[in-house]
Amino acid sequence: MSIVTVQLGQCGNQIGYEVFNAICNDFHSTHGLCSKKENESYQDACKERFFSEEKTGVPVARAVLVDMEPKVISQTLSMAARSGHWKYDHQSHFCQKQGSGNNWANGYSVHGPRYRDVIMNLVQKEAEKCDRLSGFFTVMSMAGGTGSGMGAFVTQCLRDAFPTSFILNQVIWPYGTGEVIVQNYNSVLTLSHLYQSSDALLVHENDAIHKICAQLMNIKKISFRDVNQVIAHQLGSVFQPTYSSEGASQYSRSPLGDLMESLVPHPEFKMLGLRNIPQMSENSLAYSTFTWPGLIKHLRQMLIANAKMEEGIDWQVRPPLPGHPVPPKASPNKALHFNTSIANLVVLRGKDVQSVDLGGFRDPALYTSWLNPQEAFTIWKTPRAFNKYEKSASLVSNSQFLLKLMDNIVGKAWNMFASKAYVHQYTKFGIEEEDFLDCFTTLEQRRTSSEGKIAQEVKINTTNYSRNKGSGKDNTENGIFSPLVSNIAGILLPQCFKRALLKYQKKKSFSYQS
Repeated sequence: MSIVTVQLGQCGNQIGYEVFNAICNDFHSTHGLCSKKENESYQDACKERFFSEEKTGVPVARAVLVDMEPKVISQTLSMAARSGHWKYDHQSHFCQKQGSGNNWANGYSVHGPRYRDVIMNLVQKEAEKCDRLSGFFTVMSMAGGTGSGMGAFVTQCLRDAFPTSFILNQVIWPYGTGEVIVQNYNSVLTLSHLYQSSDALLVHENDAIHKICAQLMNIKKISFRDVNQVIAHQLGSVFQPTYSSEGASQYSRSPLGDLMESLVPHPEFKMLGLRNIPQMSENSLAYSTFTWPGLIKHLRQMLIANAKMEEGIDWQVRPPLPGHPVPPKASPNKALHFNTSIANLVVLRGKDVQSVDLGGFRDPALYTSWLNPQEAFTIWKTPRAFNKYEKSASLVSNSQFLLKLMDNIVGKAWNMFASKAYVHQYTKFGIEEEDFLDCFTTLEQRRTSSEGKIAQEVKINTTNYSRNKGSGKDNTENGIFSPLVSNIAGILLPQCFKRALLKYQKKKSFSYQS
């Protein structure tokens, strides 16, 4: 089954290009380290998943490119064509001459509705080229105007137009000290809207990727392209073909469906993080050897300690002992906070994958108590090596990894909102103060859920969810999920949020408890 990629804004288009380039480089790699038959099967599955083919034999990316300025799209189309190995369809892009000015409201409320029909027409044409559509992979940032604002709008349109298809949003978490003064507003608005329409959000943090470039790749002057190439490598390590079950005779045909079924057992929890090892420069790789026990040991501790790379892992963090819950607050002197998981997916690529022991990832102590550990852990494998690594392992995790970052970005946005800073720039494009409050409420609910305050009250039927996946909705009306705590926003919001919400009580059709 095929995946249609939707590249949104400058960041989305630049990363999208690097993803297809990484996939194509892997496709043509002479270091697959597997049999000729295995390699041909891998290449066929890759081609069906990400590319269509012209009579010339050059693979054409299954992608739609969207930006409000022409420069980046023009560069992206040109670079792909010059590679000679793949290209974009020159009729599958849309751009204008005026950007969104880093204003989420401009992208969402103005450019989105204005250009909806032409963009969705491009998406429809690309989807119709697929013999079987697995779903949509949207690539976007959270901090700007087009990628975030129009990205949120286009995602809603995709959900309306393709209600049974999967939608995975890959979003870039902004630098903590970003240059966009309103990036926290844009991020809060983006996340809260994507939660309503996306099946899952796969998050990459700019700060974490920057550290990988500096400390693991040994890059002295780090460019955006360096950062994007690391992100692309990580994405390729997950979405290139694998066998999704033991003894499978063919590569998985529904990668997005398999991902959702493995990692998103409940729509309240849909934020995914990605870790990949090893990652190093070409020079270092030539003098390095890896063993599966070593890679798996590091990957497991990266999960437990919420480390984004194998260097500097805190090995003192341990899963809680049975009957001893995790302390709600970490020590102020040392952050020994255990990262509880809802579900994990490990992807293994390379030599001797069948002999790898992954028992450490089946430990019930790693997971929340309301989900069976046997259902919470999934393995994908292939003996075909990925890019330059003889052995590599990736971990996609649905866990508490974003709690601190979420607190930080929502807190900064709230402080600005409480003083009315820059709010007028949004209201002039139709995003009112009540809309901000709704978004704060949505994210506070998600944060509290991830922290575990209501996790014990969630009851899940994963079998029914797998049959109704791809809707992007809770489906509580069908009895698939038992209702969460009623009026949860009013119960769980901090006092500062509640006081502000009460001001608007008379304007809303619902009330919040104080």
